Amino acid sequence: MQVLDDLVELLALERIEADLFRGQSQDLGWGTVFGGQVLGQALSAAVQTVPKDRHAHSLHAYFLRPGDVTRPIVYDVDRIRDGGTFTTRRVVAIQNGHAIFNLAASFQIEEEGFEHQDEMPEVPAPETLATEQELFRELQDRIPPVLRDRAFAARPFEVRPVGGGDLISPPVQPARRMVWLKTVGKLPDDPALHRYLLAYASDHAFVTTALLPHGVTWHTKGMQVASLDHVMWFHRAVRVDEWLLHVMDSPAAHGGRGVVRGRVFTRDGKLVATTAQEGLIRKR
Repeated sequence: MQVLDDLVELLALERIEADLFRGQSQDLGWGTVFGGQVLGQALSAAVQTVPKDRHAHSLHAYFLRPGDVTRPIVYDVDRIRDGGTFTTRRVVAIQNGHAIFNLAASFQIEEEGFEHQDEMPEVPAPETLATEQELFRELQDRIPPVLRDRAFAARPFEVRPVGGGDLISPPVQPARRMVWLKTVGKLPDDPALHRYLLAYASDHAFVTTALLPHGVTWHTKGMQVASLDHVMWFHRAVRVDEWLLHVMDSPAAHGGRGVVRGRVFTRDGKLVATTAQEGLIRKR
């Protein structure tokens, strides 16, 4: 629970000017800033410059440089447009004098409209599945040193993969993955907080879905894996302290890059978000 409280505090940011914010980082054993953290913090910075009756409905982001977990990150918000229905913000994350991340986000007032959605796949209930950490414990004798700290570190989200499987050396398989996820504790009734925590969680094990057909992982010797961009559309209000199913697949990989797309469903089958990401998957 402490790791979740720390994350919520980190996402709140320190306001140092009207459109300028400062954030610290959580070291999850990566050595660099987790991409989901800078994504969530940038969205948080944008949210704090937008009227409270407008909620994020989409974001488009680029990861430019790796972040240093030991140094603060400054988020510079540009108020691109304030319209009658939509509000647009651009956020640049800066560290050591360089832009490390760029985000464009759009916000909208609540409106009535047409509705349709994809159907959620039939999957086992999350309570019947092992957590990622339980799966790692079964394989602890095979965990490489580079992964050991991350495998057993305290996490703000509980993650339960559908289908389990070998998390260390997965076999060649179709480029599809499904995981149940929710925060390890209850959260306040703040719609914005739940959106940027979902943005944070959506980067977990996302781009590596593109590696599944090739029998390699991000820690395979010679592999270079990094997120290049990230896109999200929020379709409706969401609570991340209740179970969500992230359904991911990779339609293509080429030129050292792989693209992954995802859909996030509530337990009762409502589609709350659509995700997409392209990442570097280069074998040196």
